[in-house]
Amino acid sequence: MPRPNLLFQLQLVFLIILVPLSGIPHPHVFISQRTGFVFDDKGLAGFRVNWTFDEMFSVMISEDFDSDHNQALDATEVAVIKEKAFGYIAPYNYYIHVRIDGKPFEVKFIKSFNAWLDNGTVCYEFFIPCHVTAVDTPKQVVLSPYDPEYYSDIYFPDKAPLNIENAAAFSIEAQTARDPATLIYYETVNPMAIFLSFKRK
Repeated sequence: MPRPNLLFQLQLVFLIILVPLSGIPHPHVFISQRTGFVFDDKGLAGFRVNWTFDEMFSVMISEDFDSDHNQALDATEVAVIKEKAFGYIAPYNYYIHVRIDGKPFEVKFIKSFNAWLDNGTVCYEFFIPCHVTAVDTPKQVVLSPYDPEYYSDIYFPDKAPLNIENAAAFSIEAQTARDPATLIYYETVNPMAIFLSFKRK
């Protein structure tokens, strides 16, 4: 039986590699996230999340939900966006995955949702209540934003990825790094996370 020629072998290898890869999820939406850690008199009160979307998603949202095409979103349009272009991620913790002292925190609801257009770029902001009372020893909070199905890729911007609000009464340390305790996307990636430690002064 004649040996297949080199071109056929290369084509076969290409198909073997390409076919499995075609079924691997890859992101279609890209989101830059800034996170505010909001404190009250007792300790952590929650997270203020700001999302800035990529150009393609922004065009889609603008075309579908800016009903009067004035490049601004009124309260009615924002309510429709919340229902149809945000609420569906509720079963996934709104893509915000939190651990408090090593234990998972379930994001059951959000507050103060808003959406707007910034020179054509779609932005969302929402607040996640999460009450953690400060004590004399450090409380550890890990917040990692990711879509477990990898339809959306959420990342921290290089500048000012986080800020702390109303925290004068507390000693706080915070940094961003990959979370070695979590593997996502077929257990191939450690997601980026914010590691925050706080206690009473």
